[in-house]
This record gives sequence, structure tokens and C-alpha cells, in this order.
Amino acid sequence: MNFKVHSHRFALSILETEPQFTRLWEEIKTALYSITEEDIITKFENEHYNQKSISKTINELIKERLTSLGWKAESRIFQNRDYSGDTWRLDFAKDLISIEVAFNHGSVVAWNLLKPVLAGELNHVKKSIQTELGVIITATDKLKVAGGFDKAIGSYERYVNYLIPLRNQLSIPILLIGLEAPKTFRIEHKKIGNRNIGRVKRI
Repeated sequence: MNFKVHSHRFALSILETEPQFTRLWEEIKTALYSITEEDIITKFENEHYNQKSISKTINELIKERLTSLGWKAESRIFQNRDYSGDTWRLDFAKDLISIEVAFNHGSVVAWNLLKPVLAGELNHVKKSIQTELGVIITATDKLKVAGGFDKAIGSYERYVNYLIPLRNQLSIPILLIGLEAPKTFRIEHKKIGNRNIGRVKRI
């Protein structure tokens, strides 16, 4: 998949120049670039044919690629069992980097941005992981349209917008990755019962 990036607190420069980060950044890029449009179509049509969008498909493909490179999925931020649900978990972590794949409602954009900060800053609750840089992977507005995503999903552009008022709170470097729309297909919706079901339309 192709993508664009937006860097907060020099995240991209750190990823590209600091030796302890460059290998991890190469792994992230390798994972994303290795997902082809045919991979998405095949998985969507074979496994997620009753879904509205390709969000679940992309999410699972990213998980397959990253875990094959040794990234730990669903990493808890804190050791305390009181903070162990989805709210207190990062999608992936490895060494100094935590990753959130954010295809959820726009109302949780601020929280998704704060999660890697919790994993990176000192806290009164004992940590399960300690990272120094966060990566948020989300859909661009164009992917939302082409991929059949719900309009309420928080997009890459919205995440970029939130960085301005939250700058002081987001105290660690964060790289936003916006996944681009496919070039060879789009998702069209077909009404089945009371649901909109996505169907691949090749272009």
C-alpha cells in the first residue's frame, strides 16, 4: 500500500537517522508496501464478503505482516489488571516503537493519539511496555471513500488537525501514516436486507 506521512516532534527524522529506530522503521515500511491491492481484494472477497468496507481486511493484513516481523500484537500499556481492556492496549509494539492502527470512530482520535504518550511517558501506574515513539496508521479521506469506510471514521487529515491543539499534551514524537486509496478498485455498496454490504468494483 502507498501512504503519506506527517511528522510530530521530528518523528520522521528520528526514524530515518537514529540507529535504534531505523531498522524498526524499515520493518513498518516493508509491512505496508508488501500489501498489494490484489491481496486486499482476495482477502476481502474470500473472508470479509459480508463487510461494508475493507477496514477489517487491511487491519488483518497489517497484523499478519507486522507479527511475522516480530511485532507484538495487542500490547498492554500497564501491568495493573484494572487497566487491561481494549482502551488500555496498543495494537503493536516492538522495542522503542508503539503502533496504533486507527480505523475507528472520529470521537476517539484524541485518545488514539494519547495512547503512545502513555506508553512513552513516566506514569504512576506500572508499565508493561515503555516506548519512545508512536506511529498511528489510519485511512486518508480518499481511502475512506474508495474503501467503503463509514463517514464517521477518523481520517488521517483529522489526525493531522488534532496535532495542533494537542501539541503540548503529545510530548513524544508521533508519526502519522495515511494509507492511500487503491488505484485498481473501489468498494461499492449493495443493500442486502437492512445492511450496506461492500462489493469490489475494479476500475
